[in-house]
Amino acid sequence: MSTPTRVYIARLAGVAVFDPNGDQVGRVRDAVARVRPTQRPPEVVGLVAEMPMRRRIFLSINRITSIDADAIVLGSGTLNLRRFEKRPNELLVLQELLDRRVQVEPDGRAATVVDVAMECSRGGEWSLTRVAVREQTGRLARRGNLHQVEWDKVRGLSGVADARGTANLLAVLEDMRPADLANALQDLPDARRIEVAAALDDERLADVLSELPEHDQVEILAALGRERAADILEEMDPDDAADLLGELSPPEQDVLLDLMEPDEADSVRQLLKYTPGTAGSVMTSEPVILPPDATVAEALARIREEQLSPAVAAQVFVTRAPMTTPTGRYLGMVHFQRLLREPPADLLGGVVVNDIDPLRPTTPLPEITRRMATYDLVAMPVIDRNNRLVGAVTVDDVLDHSLPRDWRDRDAVTSPAPGSVASTPAPDAATESTHD
Repeated sequence: MSTPTRVYIARLAGVAVFDPNGDQVGRVRDAVARVRPTQRPPEVVGLVAEMPMRRRIFLSINRITSIDADAIVLGSGTLNLRRFEKRPNELLVLQELLDRRVQVEPDGRAATVVDVAMECSRGGEWSLTRVAVREQTGRLARRGNLHQVEWDKVRGLSGVADARGTANLLAVLEDMRPADLANALQDLPDARRIEVAAALDDERLADVLSELPEHDQVEILAALGRERAADILEEMDPDDAADLLGELSPPEQDVLLDLMEPDEADSVRQLLKYTPGTAGSVMTSEPVILPPDATVAEALARIREEQLSPAVAAQVFVTRAPMTTPTGRYLGMVHFQRLLREPPADLLGGVVVNDIDPLRPTTPLPEITRRMATYDLVAMPVIDRNNRLVGAVTVDDVLDHSLPRDWRDRDAVTSPAPGSVASTPAPDAATESTHD
C-alpha cells in the first residue's frame, strides 16, 4: 500500500475517493474499527464513503491502495453498493470518539479526544494506535496542552460517553454543504445529533434543518427550547419555516410565531394560510424584486448577494412599489442571462418580459410542473387577484414537493429510479458479497 504508515483519521474527512480509472467514487466520512475481545487496540477494517444521492457505503481497507491528504485510491472498481450499517462490535471513529472525555495514564488527568491515528503493521493490518488529546485545564480562557498518547494509555475510549463537547466534530464537519451535514447528522445517535445541532450557529442550523426529514426537524426544534427555536425559524427561508411549522400543532405554531420578529412571522403566517399542494403553499415570499427604474447594474449587484440560492438569483421580478410582497402591480421578470447581455445603465422597465402568464396562489402543483417544463423556467411569479406579486415558485420548491414525502430520510426504503447507480451499476461497480 503506497501510503504513510500512520494516518490521523480526522484529516481524512471529506477527502475524495477515486477508483483505479481516476473517477471519483465519493468522499470519506469516517473510519470503521472492529473492537477486539482482548486488550489489543481496535482493528481498522475500512472507511465509510459518501456517494452521490447521499448513499454511504463501506470500503474495505484491503481494497485501498493509496491514502494521502488529497485522495484515497482504490485498487478495484468493484464496490458494495449496499448502504453501510454499523455492526455491534464496530465503532465509527470520528462519530464516536471525537470530543470524548477521557483520562490519561499514569496520573489519570482529564483530557478530550481531538483525533485518532491508525497505523499499519508489517503484516498489513491497520489498528488504532495513538490518540491526540487536549488536557482539560478548568480555565475558560486557556486551552490545555495537546498530546499524542498510546491507545492503551487512555481510559474511557469504550462504553457510553459522558456528556461531551462538539468542537472537534464540528471542525470535521465544517466544510460540508448543508445537505451533506444534514446527512451526517442522521447517522448520529439521537442525543449526539441534538448536541451537534445545538452547537451550530443559527444561520448554519437553519440551512441544515431545511435539508432534514420533518421528524428530525421537529425533534431538534423541540430540544432547542422555544426562544432558540424562534431564532432559527427567523433565519430560515419563509417557505421552509412554514413547512416546518406545518408539522407542529396550531397552539405550538402560535407560540413560536409570537416569539419571532413581527416582519418575519407575518411572511410565514401568510404562507401557512394556503392550501397544501398549491403555488401558495410551495412558493418563497422573498424573491428578488426591483422597480422598473432600477438599472441592469443594480439588478446584477442584487443577484450576486451570497445568501440567495441559485434558483432565486436566476431572475429579477419587476413591480411597482412597494417592493416587499404583496407588492405593487406586477410588471414582469428579467432572467439573469438577459441582464448579462444588456448595457449596465439600461433600466429594467425597458428589458422586462411579461409574455408568460403568472401563477395564482391556487394553481395546483402538477400544473406548475407542466408550465415550468413547457417554458424551461427555473422560477415563476405568483400573483394575487389584484395583480400584486405575492411570491415565486422555484424549481427546487417543485422538486422538493414532487418527491416522496420521506425522500430526505436515510432510513426510508425507496426504489431507485431506473438507470440510477444503485439500481443498474456499471460492470466495474458490481456488488460485493459482504461487508468485511
